[in-house]
Amino acid sequence: MTDSSENKQLLHLVFGGELSNLEQVQFRDLDKLDIVGIFPDYASALTAWKAKAQATVDNAHMRYFIVHMHRLLNPTEK
Repeated sequence: MTDSSENKQLLHLVFGGELSNLEQVQFRDLDKLDIVGIFPDYASALTAWKAKAQATVDNAHMRYFIVHMHRLLNPTEK
C-alpha cells in the first residue's frame, strides 16, 4: 500500500487574459479569458504558465496566473 501523501492531487488552474489596468487584476473582457487548463501539480502548471507568458510577452496587458485550486477545495490543508 502506498502512502496517501504520494497520491495526493494538488490541482492548479492556469488562466489568463488582458488586463484593463496594469495596476490591478481586472480583466478587459471576461468572455476572452484563456483557460489553459487544470494541472495535477505545481510543476506542470508552472510549465504551462511559462509557455503562455512567453507566447504573449509582446502584449504588456496580457497576464497569466496559477490558482492553487487544492487550497480552495481544502482550505485547512497546506
